[in-house]
Amino acid sequence: MAKPASKSNFVLFDVIYEDGSRRSNRKVPAEILGGLDGDEPARKVIQEQDNEIAKASGKPALPISQILRVGGKKR
Repeated sequence: MAKPASKSNFVLFDVIYEDGSRRSNRKVPAEILGGLDGDEPARKVIQEQDNEIAKASGKPALPISQILRVGGKKR
């Protein structure tokens, strides 16, 4: 018997930075999205992730130009 499809606790986003580079499939907790702010809370979470990565790598975080929900419309 096949396993039932499980609901994901994350939403995936592609991130486009001001220098034109792109990072795909960044995970954001689904529970922070929706409501009046829509996907905007994802930007803060992704920026926090970028800051942690920058701290570990010793390279500065890039400014985010836009975020795109995977399979969604441009924001």
